[in-house]
Amino acid sequence: MEEKKKGKTGTVIAVIAIAALACAVAYLLFSLRKSNQDIEEMTQLFEIEKEEMESEYSSFAVQYDEMQVRLSNDSLARQLEKEKLRTQQLLEELRQTKATNTAEITRLKKELATVREVMRSYVMQIDSLDQINKKLVQENTKVRQQFQEVTRQVDKLTVEKEKAEEKVALASQLDAAAISIIPRNKRGKEESKVKNVTQFVINFTIVRNITVQTGEKTVYLRLTKPDGEPLVKDESNRFRYENVDLEYSAKKYIEYTGEQQEVTMYWDVEEYLSAGTYNAYLFVDGVMIGEQSVTLN
Repeated sequence: MEEKKKGKTGTVIAVIAIAALACAVAYLLFSLRKSNQDIEEMTQLFEIEKEEMESEYSSFAVQYDEMQVRLSNDSLARQLEKEKLRTQQLLEELRQTKATNTAEITRLKKELATVREVMRSYVMQIDSLDQINKKLVQENTKVRQQFQEVTRQVDKLTVEKEKAEEKVALASQLDAAAISIIPRNKRGKEESKVKNVTQFVINFTIVRNITVQTGEKTVYLRLTKPDGEPLVKDESNRFRYENVDLEYSAKKYIEYTGEQQEVTMYWDVEEYLSAGTYNAYLFVDGVMIGEQSVTLN
């Protein structure tokens, strides 16, 4: 009887032990499953964080390129290039790092924070340079406008000066008025038929001009035929006009006093004359002071 009790007691203990073991195994399996779930969730979180870091590193590399394009400062551009290469290197390290490598991910996360701060400092520098450049552009525009205005004023004054000088030059030149060409025949009468003309008489008045320097003046007469050729006695009879040596038909010395003065010059016909228009040009001091013409039949 007592042996039966002992047998029953042993069986109960065994059942309890098995039940306890089963519970322990079940708890262990549950804990292991829970741990695996936690690890999987953590891995997913690290993957997401890794992707975000990669995106940020890539964005910084692109921003460095964009900032370099805006810069004309070579020194700063070289610094940006150095930081861009460093950012690209860290990005490549991140891409090759597994999400489960928490130590490396943590290091690269700290590096990213440093890159972010460096980027912020460069953005501030470039913004400051942009503001300075804008101010300089505005100042240069203002200076250029002022220079253009000064140039316009100088050009205006130059034109006015040239006009004034031209007026002075004109005022200081002699002028001939009441010019006439009288063709005469051998009896000294005015003649209109070219075959009977033996002399041309040119009369004119030197106008009063107190601004002209007084003294001896040489008046040159250039008488031209209908074909434009001058009537000359000697081909060496020449005078200077507008940097060209012209032949003259006759010349006369006068004593100019500044007052009005009547002058007469002559040309004796010794050559064949054709019908048409004859022109007389008068010159003094290298300036043409008048002209007149007459037509012969």
